[in-house]
Parts: sequence; C-alpha cells; structure tokens
Amino acid sequence: MSSQYADSYQSLIDIIKHHYGSPEFIPLHAPCFDQHEKDLLNQCIDSTFVSSVGKFVDQFEHEIKTFTGAQQAVAVVNGTMGLFLGLKVVGVQPGDLVLTQSLTFVATVNAIKMHQANPVFIDVDRDTLGLNAQALETFLVNETEIRNQVCIHKATGKRIVACLPMHTLGFVAEIESIVGLCRQHHLKVVEDAAESLGSFIDGQHSGRFGDVGVFSFNGNKVLTTGGGGMLITDDVDLAQQAKHLSTTAKVPHPWLFEHDQVGYNLRMPNLNAALGVAQMSKLAGFLQEKQQLSEYYQPQIENLPGLVLFQPPVNQRPNHWLNAVLLEDEAERDVLLSMGNQQGVQMRPLWTPMHQLEIFHHELKAALPNTEWLAQRVVNIPSGVMCDG
Repeated sequence: MSSQYADSYQSLIDIIKHHYGSPEFIPLHAPCFDQHEKDLLNQCIDSTFVSSVGKFVDQFEHEIKTFTGAQQAVAVVNGTMGLFLGLKVVGVQPGDLVLTQSLTFVATVNAIKMHQANPVFIDVDRDTLGLNAQALETFLVNETEIRNQVCIHKATGKRIVACLPMHTLGFVAEIESIVGLCRQHHLKVVEDAAESLGSFIDGQHSGRFGDVGVFSFNGNKVLTTGGGGMLITDDVDLAQQAKHLSTTAKVPHPWLFEHDQVGYNLRMPNLNAALGVAQMSKLAGFLQEKQQLSEYYQPQIENLPGLVLFQPPVNQRPNHWLNAVLLEDEAERDVLLSMGNQQGVQMRPLWTPMHQLEIFHHELKAALPNTEWLAQRVVNIPSGVMCDG
C-alpha cells in the first residue's frame, strides 16, 4: 500500500512520538490515575458502601452540576443506559421514531432500539461532525406534519417523539439551531454528550440545550470512572423520574420493598463515583493539557501535504477529546492507519456509519453524503494527557 503523502504521514507519526516521548506503544486515549484515586477508593471500601448508595455518588452528581451549570444530575452505570433513560423520560415508546445521526458510536442507536423504537438517520455537518441543522430542517419540512401537536412521519404514519444529536469527538453540534427546529415540531431533545464533558458553545456547556444531556465516563473519555455515565437536566420532574427508574422504581420506606412501576437497576456504584470525584479535581488540568496538545499539533500538521487537522468553529471551546485529521480519500486513510498502528502509534477511523451496518441498513434515512464522505476520510490520532503517577 503506497501513497504520495507517505512522507507527510511519517512526519505526523514522528510528531506524535516526539510529544509522548517515543514509548513502544502510544494509545489513542488512556486514563490518568494517581494516589488520589487510590485514596478515595480505599475510603469507599472502608465505608463498606461500595454499591449504588454512598457519599461519593452524591458528591459526584453535585460536582457535575456545578461544573456544567445543570440544575439536576443523575449518575448511572454507563452512557448507553443514560441515553436509554433519557429517551424513556422524554416519552419514547415502542414503535416511535427518533431522529439521530448515522455517524456515531453504536450506543446511540442501541439506546433507541432498546425502546423498540426506530432511528431515522439524518446527515451530519462537515465542520462539527454532528447533526446538520439544515438537513434536519429539510427532513422535518418535507417528510413530517403536525397533528394535534404531535410530529408525524407522513410516509409511515409513525410518531416522531425525539431528536438525539451527538457531540462528536468533543465538538458541539449545531445544537441551538437543532433545538429551535425541534421545538417548532414538538420534539424532545436528548443530547448525546458522551464525548463532550468540558465542551462549551457560546459559553454554555454541552448537554444543557435540550431536555436532557448524557455524558459517558468510559475508560477512554476525558474523565473516567471505569464504567459510568451521567444524565443532566434543568427539569426537576425529568430528573426525579430518571432517578426513580434507575433505582428499580422503589418507593422510599425504611424497610418495605414497594415498587410502583417497572424499573431498572442503573445507578452508578459508589466505587465508580469515588473515581469520578478524584478525576473531577483534575478535570481543569486535563482540559488545559488537551488544549495545549491541539495547539501543538496544529502548526505542524498544517504544513504537511495531504493532512488537515479538525479545528472547532469560532464560537466553540471543545474539550479536544480526540484530535482528528482529514485525508484525501479512503485509500489514503487506510495508508495512514496502517503506518501508524504498525509503528505503535494507535490510530482509529471514525465508526462505520450506522446505516451501513447490516443490523441497521433497513432503518429510515435521509440523504447522507457528508456522513459517508467523513467516514471515508477521518483518522483519530493520540490525544491522551500524560500522567506522572
């Protein structure tokens, strides 16, 4: 496999190795722990409250509220189940349709399918990699109608209840326009903010624009709890529903086990929350280092033929979760992926678009030119912070 840009790709690999000190293997994004995490985990173990009740769960929720500005936060076992819960509390039911993007991690669509609902794939924007507001408007104007304040898909007669945009790689989607369109069409908005803790647009944190926002704290995220997620909202009723459902819908009582509806066991364990509290104390430093890494990459990559580093729109302050480069075509993408991974520099493409997976190929979709164009050309490069302990 050869390329006219092979020298550029080797230069990029060398730039990455230089930054990270040339270890044998450079991961795409690894967690960063030190003694503080170990101390809080020991405190949690010593308390014996290691499951879904404990002070660290409450503290972690409080710190996420403070950081994001949200009024309510509900800690859950992972981001996928946070999305499931968010869709549940905004009213998604079996047979409904949910507007979302095909260029996303599979969890976004899995959360919809768990409700026995169906996704409708809308194209993304080339600048933000998130749901394209113009494509959303075109679909809503041409393919839907409002009946009794309910958005109906004209071709199938099915209800469209919600929109689920994703903030990709830490860039914030055109969320203000998306929410405005959804309000006009009586749609709820659940923001898949799994990758965007620490990302702001016009000074407001991602996840704060729609009805619900959901973060992931998987091991490869900016902040990790091992496994875990968080639902945020300014709606007290939605938060109370989410918390109730996530705790098996148990009615509070000193000793009786009474449950008033079918619920789920989705609460984050106190052990994981202890990690989250420790990580929150470092979040500002993580975000600063990731900003600096993007600034390190930018001037060097802009001089390399065949490579363009994604940069945020001017009104955004992203978390720079994963830096990404744009290549000329799919063949060039694969050359870089091969060269990097063979030399111990982990690189990854974007996800296979959901509509191209056999399990979702039959789902409804609009035209997806940007989705397919980006999927063929984008490579994520190492973006983790460097740890001392």
